[in-house]
Amino acid sequence: MILSILCYLRKDGRTLMLHRNKKHKDFHRGKFNGVGGKFEAGETPEECLKREVYEETGYRLDKYRYEGLITFPLFDGVNDWYTFVYTGTEFSNEQRDSEEGTLHWIQDEDLLDLNLWEGDPYFLRWIYCPEFEGTHFSAKFIYKNKTYISHEVEFYGGIL
Repeated sequence: MILSILCYLRKDGRTLMLHRNKKHKDFHRGKFNGVGGKFEAGETPEECLKREVYEETGYRLDKYRYEGLITFPLFDGVNDWYTFVYTGTEFSNEQRDSEEGTLHWIQDEDLLDLNLWEGDPYFLRWIYCPEFEGTHFSAKFIYKNKTYISHEVEFYGGIL
């Protein structure tokens, strides 16, 4: 079982995305993702969030919001991944290069045009569409051999 976080930093109608293009054997190579990574021993989701955002971007996260939890059964063919998803809207410090890939500020309306995992557009809509404002989600995304198969979701809070 792998515990991880994923964060989408947002500012002025743009989102910071990480193009995973630096590590040759990266499972996510070639894809665009938010920033994040795996928990270290004893970390809470929020501690992991702040550490990973700082390590991958140089930013200190000042304001963030929990968006939901995604379960990826046997995502890498071996492990179940549980990913806590956040958005960050206030951060300080200077952006720096990431060892994981190249950072790009992308206009929000262009996010779905990127080379994303096939299931990502579903939960990105849940984060970005006003109709889901105030809700949190719990989702399960099924992939086989890196190919999207299906997903299930439940929403909490808000008006749906």
